[in-house]
This record gives sequence, structure tokens and C-alpha cells, in this order.
Amino acid sequence: MIGRLRGTLIHKQPPWLVIDVHGVGYELEAPMSTFYDLPEIGKDVQLFTHYAQKEDSVSLYGFLTDSERQLFRDVQRVSGIGARIALAVLSGVSVGDFARLIQTSDVAALTRIPGIGKKTAERMVVELRDRSLPTAGPALGAGSITHDALSEATVALQQLGYKPVEAERMAKAVAADGDTPESIIRKALQQALR
Repeated sequence: MIGRLRGTLIHKQPPWLVIDVHGVGYELEAPMSTFYDLPEIGKDVQLFTHYAQKEDSVSLYGFLTDSERQLFRDVQRVSGIGARIALAVLSGVSVGDFARLIQTSDVAALTRIPGIGKKTAERMVVELRDRSLPTAGPALGAGSITHDALSEATVALQQLGYKPVEAERMAKAVAADGDTPESIIRKALQQALR
């Protein structure tokens, strides 16, 4: 499948954008969180993608960060939610904020996202609460080593069983410039034992 595109941005008009990759124009639909940070038309861009095929259509979605793409996929796993609502979530709230809203069961805040009513918000909380939701991560080709290390450490702590909000808090509390993911994890686990 198509997992990433790198090319020249030749058109952008929310929610659509077109990227020219060696003479082939790929039309993608993207959330506003991606549009806010896109370069000017004519500049190079790299996007993570999600390819979706249905009986009557094929769609390609683009995201600046892998955490946005992962959240897009996770939200669609909730029964009754499709790509439109998943895009609305990413357009209305950041990846980290969404994880926090789910962990704190903030149904009222979730209903302020366009297209999400009370029942849908409650279903999202129930079905996503125990999942390891992504936290904000760096864009392709962007970010510093420290930010990458912090993101990797946060994901690793989640895989060790910590809730996303707790893992992010633990990693940020001990991270220092120049740390590797391994050193952040080690320090975070040592701190948790105190």
C-alpha cells in the first residue's frame, strides 16, 4: 500500500491537496491539522498516507505526522465512525489533547468537535480508553533528535503498560537535551519506582 509520499505540493484547498511525485499527481484528503503546517505551493512536502478502498471508491488521506495517521486509524475502529468524523477529530483537536480527553472521559469537550454527538463521544471514550493512543510526534523530516527520542520513549512506555497521558508525563519529566530514547525510558522507570 501507499504509506508515504514525497513530492511537490501543487494544489491545496481544504480538505484536498495534490502532490506531484515524479509526474504523477496524487490527490489526498487531509485534516486541518496538516493544512496548518503545509509549505507553500511549489515546495517539497512529505506526508504519511492512509489508503482506503471501499466497494465504490478509493481514497487517499495525508498526514504530516505518523501520530496523526495512527489516531485517524484508531478513531475509525470505534463502531459507527468513519473517515469523515476521524478527519473532523484531527481538524478540531491535537493528537495529544484528544488522548487526554479520552483518558479523562471528557465527553463534553469531545461533543464540541463537529460531527460528534454525546452518544458518539461516550462510545469513543469506552472503546478507546484502554487503547494506547498516539501522542504528538514529529513530522516527517522535521524535529530534533531530542523530540524524536522523547516520542520514541513515550511510545515505549505505553507499550510497557502505562496509559498514554502518564507515559508522556513520565518521559517529559526526565528528558534532557541529547538523551537517547533508552536513557529517557531508564530514567522514567527509575523515577516511577521512587
